[in-house]
Amino acid sequence: MTAQIPTPWNKDRIIGQKRPLQISQVWGIRIRLELEDRKRDLALFNLALDSKLRGCDLVKLKVSDVFCGRSILKRTHVIQQKTGSPVQFEITQNTGESIQAWIKKANLSESDFLFKSRVNGSNHISTRQYNRIFHGWIEKLHLDTALYSTHSMRRTKPYLIYKKTKNLRVVQLLLGHKKLESTVRYLGIEVDDALEISESIEI
Repeated sequence: MTAQIPTPWNKDRIIGQKRPLQISQVWGIRIRLELEDRKRDLALFNLALDSKLRGCDLVKLKVSDVFCGRSILKRTHVIQQKTGSPVQFEITQNTGESIQAWIKKANLSESDFLFKSRVNGSNHISTRQYNRIFHGWIEKLHLDTALYSTHSMRRTKPYLIYKKTKNLRVVQLLLGHKKLESTVRYLGIEVDDALEISESIEI
């Protein structure tokens, strides 16, 4: 009698780093959300890009984290759940406008969660809900959802910044990584840069 070989947990799954979004894809999603008047999703999408936060930190943001008095903060910071360390991020004008429109539409107070659950109004959306929302955005562009995850949102802006500046230290600070090696592994840039250099040399 032959022993049955268990099915690997990753069978038929694409594992490893998920792809960051390209600028054209960012605008493709953003424009569709604007046309559909999806104010919550637009605010969530824009803030996910600006903040570069993990999903567990993003969904827990309160109005007071991004809004004070009658205006959106230009910079703010949160304590990361995973590391316990603070990380700062900027809120661009486009993001600020979408957040303000969402706060007004949902009639949120400063003590409310920014992205309240529609099931339990006193709580925030879950990371699982955020994941479903995210994959809805990816499907709008007819992209392969297996290649992207909510972590793609966290990677997008740092990856684009690195490609433009080649400044790892800046990206490390933006992501709140304690070690530069973590940033290198996170972005997968060593492989990308090696391939670019190789492609540029003709023999």
